[in-house]
Amino acid sequence: MGRSYGFIEITGVVAAMDALDIMCKTAEVDLVTWERKLGGRLVTIVIQGEVAAVKQAVEAACTKAIKKPVSHGVIANPHPEIVRLVHLSASRFRNAEELE
Repeated sequence: MGRSYGFIEITGVVAAMDALDIMCKTAEVDLVTWERKLGGRLVTIVIQGEVAAVKQAVEAACTKAIKKPVSHGVIANPHPEIVRLVHLSASRFRNAEELE
C-alpha cells in the first residue's frame, strides 16, 4: 500500500483537535498540516499514512468526533500536484511554528 492523504473539514478549533486526536489514536497516521478559515470557524486537518490506516482514521473521526465534519475525504496515491499543494500548505504551517 502507498501513501495516502486524509482530509477532515470541521467547524471549530476544539472540534478539529478532537478529530485529530481520534485519528492519531485510531491508526498509524501523521499530521501533515492544518488550515483555519473564517477566523478559525472552519478548520481543515490533513493527515497521511498508508491507505488503509488513513481510511480507518478518517472514518473514526467522522463517527466519534464531538462535531460532525462538514466534509471529509481520502486520496490514495495522490497526483504530484496534490502533493505539491499539501507541501505548500505544510510549509506555511512549519514556518508559523518557527516564528513562535
